[in-house]
Amino acid sequence: QHHEASALPAEPETIVNYLSDLADADAAVKANTVARRVTAISESHIAAGYDRERNPAKAGIVRAAVAAIRREKGTFQRGKAPILLETLYLLSDSFGDDETSIRDKALLLLGFAGAFRRSELVSLLVEDITFSSEGMVVFIGKSKSDQLGKGNYIGIPYAPDSEICAVRALKAWLSLSGLKRGPIFRPFKRNHELRDAQLSDKSVALIVKKYIKRAGLNEADFAGHSLRRGFATSAAQHDVDALTIMRQTRHKSEKMVHRYIEQGNIFKDNPLARMFGK
Repeated sequence: QHHEASALPAEPETIVNYLSDLADADAAVKANTVARRVTAISESHIAAGYDRERNPAKAGIVRAAVAAIRREKGTFQRGKAPILLETLYLLSDSFGDDETSIRDKALLLLGFAGAFRRSELVSLLVEDITFSSEGMVVFIGKSKSDQLGKGNYIGIPYAPDSEICAVRALKAWLSLSGLKRGPIFRPFKRNHELRDAQLSDKSVALIVKKYIKRAGLNEADFAGHSLRRGFATSAAQHDVDALTIMRQTRHKSEKMVHRYIEQGNIFKDNPLARMFGK
């Protein structure tokens, strides 16, 4: 508006100037954020009926500008620290015997064992769980990688150590809460009664940080995704192959799983490890 430039359709030069201002004005803006803005502009033009030839976001000078910003800012994304299998033992010492702790223990252990996204975890219903002599089967409805809502089933066996066993922890929470249907993980009222609604997905991150801090670690390094990432990384450390990991994580692409495997195996076949061993 300030430059009296048309937004739809936009000129390629207008987009380039916008991207330059965006990248220069805030050093915290990442290259991937810039690329997403271009995608949004492109989709807006497509929705308005502009084909590829008339779509200014597809112009060569726009692609060149994005490439230049990528070179300048880099594309590395630093994720949150994973909660590994070993980390669960640290967390287990920080759980109490009160209702909130029992709920949170079930949430964290199940979040790790099922490699759940935050939204998947808080959306679980009592009806989605089937217990057996081997553990439990969890039905996962519509999720990020299942937009059509076909659903997935995953198995979670009993853990040898009861202190990190998701099955025992969930049984303890369901027994204490008396829940027979509806959301498994719910917030408490001020009088300690359970609400009818499910926890928000943001609550998962807050619960993770709460117990991470109790365990003596830096809560700023962890988030809700630390459970899912931790499962994949720990599985890789224990030589679980990519396809088997993907069955539990429900990833559709191997790209991210292989990234976790690389992180999990960073000390395996390490030249220094061989040198120190000799």
